[in-house]
Formats: sequence, C-alpha cells, structure tokens
Amino acid sequence: MALSGAKVLVQCVLLAICLVALAGRGSAVTLCKIDSDKLGICLPAVTGKSPPPPSENCCSIIKQADLPCLCSYKEALRAFKIDPARAVELPEKCGLKKPRECQG
Repeated sequence: MALSGAKVLVQCVLLAICLVALAGRGSAVTLCKIDSDKLGICLPAVTGKSPPPPSENCCSIIKQADLPCLCSYKEALRAFKIDPARAVELPEKCGLKKPRECQG
C-alpha cells in the first residue's frame, strides 16, 4: 500500500526532529528499538552503487530492531540518500523474514 504524501512528510519531519535531538544532546535517540547512533553501522549496506552485504554488526542491530516500525520510515530514507529498496532487503540478508510492512 502506498503512503500518502502527507504521511511521508510527517515521517520525514519526525525523523528530522529525532536527528536534531540527537545532534543537540550528544546522545542517541531510540527509534524502533535501536539507538540512532547504531543505525550508521548499516549505512554501507544501503548506500552507493554496489553496496557490500550487511556486516555481522549490522545484522545484530537489525535482529534487535522493531522491523515493522523501521519499515514505516522507508520512504523517508530517500532524504538521506539511502535507497529504500536496499534498506528493506536488510532483514532477509541478515537471515530474517521480511515484515509485511516492508513488502512492495
């Protein structure tokens, strides 16, 4: 199911608020059961033309995450030059079942 433009905008604003809070406090913000400072560990696997497979550390983080929650932010990822299609592949590449919210 496609997200409406308004819902995507709200998600982008919420994500921006989280990032600003992170920068201002100097500590991590928890989003979908993951500390925001740990999300960067997976960045190499979802950016660039030929990203490498996710690292063991990345998979460890993905396995702890609330995946349906993370998938609800997938369209907001474009604002950070992250390919949403690659991001939603991370669970399967880490040996997990892709949540319904990540389909399509």
